[in-house]
Amino acid sequence: MNTTALKETWAAAESLGDDVPLYFYSHLFLTHPELRGMFPVSMATQRDRLVGALGRIVSRVDQLDEVTAFIQQLGRDHRRFEVIAEHYDAVGVSLLATLKHFLGEGWTEELAADWAAAYGVIATVMVQAAEESEQTSPASWAGHVLAVERRSLDIAVIQVRPDPALPFEPGQAMAVESPLRPRLWRYLSPANAPRADGTLEFHVQLVPGGLWSGAMVRLLAVGETLRLGAPVGQELTLGDHERARDLLMVAGGAGLAPLRAHLERIDQHWQATGEAPDVHLFHGARVPWNLYEGKLLRDLAVRPWFTYTPVISGDPSFPGRKGLVGDVAADQAARPGLLALVCGSPDMVRHTVSRLRDAGMPSTDIRFEQFATLDEDSHAQHHRTQNPQPAPAAVERVGTRV
Repeated sequence: MNTTALKETWAAAESLGDDVPLYFYSHLFLTHPELRGMFPVSMATQRDRLVGALGRIVSRVDQLDEVTAFIQQLGRDHRRFEVIAEHYDAVGVSLLATLKHFLGEGWTEELAADWAAAYGVIATVMVQAAEESEQTSPASWAGHVLAVERRSLDIAVIQVRPDPALPFEPGQAMAVESPLRPRLWRYLSPANAPRADGTLEFHVQLVPGGLWSGAMVRLLAVGETLRLGAPVGQELTLGDHERARDLLMVAGGAGLAPLRAHLERIDQHWQATGEAPDVHLFHGARVPWNLYEGKLLRDLAVRPWFTYTPVISGDPSFPGRKGLVGDVAADQAARPGLLALVCGSPDMVRHTVSRLRDAGMPSTDIRFEQFATLDEDSHAQHHRTQNPQPAPAAVERVGTRV
């Protein structure tokens, strides 16, 4: 398999812009109209998600050893769309038909065979993972809304009880669908550590023009039922060997949510054992009233292990630290042994990671999410993609924005 050719041909296809996903979806829906119902009613926010993510993953099949766990997780997560093996065949055929159409004479017999083989490897890993997970977990969970609190001008805090119980690790995210916006999915991180009653707390930040975030913040009511996908993500989780490491946490807006979940678990452990790593949290917002968890964090700062620094970028009268949160946090980056967890808007994450590296923190000690795509609910969301998320519906994380 010529993986160099895979990468080069995908780069050529990506350079053609929107014509590629338009052709892909036209081919997919014409040949398999039964799949149209798996996608949002409006495809405006879908754009190049599926075809773009597939192309990037398949063209990197030579890195399979590094991303197998991630691809398996995608296969499990896709069960919420009721995806079956035959659907992978349909998508693969449309992907190859699209490449053939745009590459023209460059679509040789050898290249076609390499793309087919690479796609087959990826699809097989995903299908097998999905089949194995059928033995132990549902395809999706019902999330019963227990409370909705408008915590600030643009943030709602939502309490949800999953049915059945939904195990997760702090730092993970799960796709969420609201009956107010059918077939639109967004990734949210629980803002709490696992609780005895199994409930979850989500922080949703209103994005101007965002169809999904607007409905969740303004319209969601107690008694409604969300649909939740399987927990995904490893970038912001902490393994057993990492939980003792001192932490530098940098959050923008509701990007605080997964970091708050870690704080809750650390505090529980400290109360039970008296042991905890040193943790310094920098939380950035544009104006002071968007520091929506300020009281909780100030109260937590009486603990000997926790330091809280709010940072405001848009109010010169603020008496505390002012500027971009990444610039302020970088002052701590030279401290040896720290592990940094960064969560926020793409611009905030990009700037913060750059500043931490410039300040001397090794890249291996800086952790941040790896999603990909854009829409009006995401400010351009996540990320420069090393681990793209190929989902057949809108799957942006919401609530991790400055």
